[in-house]
Amino acid sequence: MESIGARLKYAREQKLMTQEDLAEAASVTEATISRMENGRSGPTRPSTARKLAAALDIDPRWLLFGDEDAEGKLAA
Repeated sequence: MESIGARLKYAREQKLMTQEDLAEAASVTEATISRMENGRSGPTRPSTARKLAAALDIDPRWLLFGDEDAEGKLAA
């Protein structure tokens, strides 16, 4: 997966979460998640990435950069 949006959507779907569920769990807006997943957002703030990664129980390095070494942290 080449984009942060694709990785975010994949991780969210693996956890069987809606955008609304994730937004609530990460304390961000649903619009933020929608824009990220659809590639319509600017650079992702590290604090936002950390919130999303924590809510999804994934490594933020994988979310931000697709770091293969961190991918093992993604568990359904």
